[in-house]
Amino acid sequence: MGIGQFILNGFKIVLIDLLLAGDNALVIAMAVRSLARKQRRLATACGAGVAVILRVTLTAVAARLLTFPYVQIAGGLLILWIAVKVMVDASDPPDAAPAPRKLAQAVWYIVVADLTMSTDNVLAVAGASKGHVGLILFGLGLSIPFVVFAANLLAALMDRYPALIYLGAAILGQVGGDLILTDPFAVRTLHPSNAARWGVEAALAVGVVIAGKLLSTAMARRAAAREAPSEPRP
Repeated sequence: MGIGQFILNGFKIVLIDLLLAGDNALVIAMAVRSLARKQRRLATACGAGVAVILRVTLTAVAARLLTFPYVQIAGGLLILWIAVKVMVDASDPPDAAPAPRKLAQAVWYIVVADLTMSTDNVLAVAGASKGHVGLILFGLGLSIPFVVFAANLLAALMDRYPALIYLGAAILGQVGGDLILTDPFAVRTLHPSNAARWGVEAALAVGVVIAGKLLSTAMARRAAAREAPSEPRP
């Protein structure tokens, strides 16, 4: 590969990272939303760093992995669960869980969700690099600062505009539905039309928000009931 082609492929990878890092940044922002500001950068950097290291090792088998049935179904269900869980966590007060527990939980969400949602990124980088290991490492490593910056920006916006939490959860619901319906088993068995896909994705987007809201409300009521002083017996 000549130097000109190397630079051109590197530029392609930069554009790929910019275009495809949005959904990853969103799920990271949702995951770190319940953390204190000082812990957000640590959780984001750790989670994204571990995920990228795993992505490097998975790049060679990513295309093959996608052909296995149920892989995207499992990933989509996981994204839906994370979307509901982070909505519930985001409604907790900052001291509702010990800081180390919240930090470890956020890193876990980031790693799992990033790997689940990064197939397009991995395959695009692998294609643009033409198999060049140096370019693969450059492209996947470059995604860390992009995602970290975007995730911290989104988390800050959610602090200022809490309604964005609901929008973020709805988008994750749509992403989860898309993963499920594009799984080879779902395509082969259900043959979903574009209209059916859009309908299911819209329903899941709304359903995730409703489920997260109901769960957070129920948990808040239970917590209030536990903290309420018991009435003295006559």
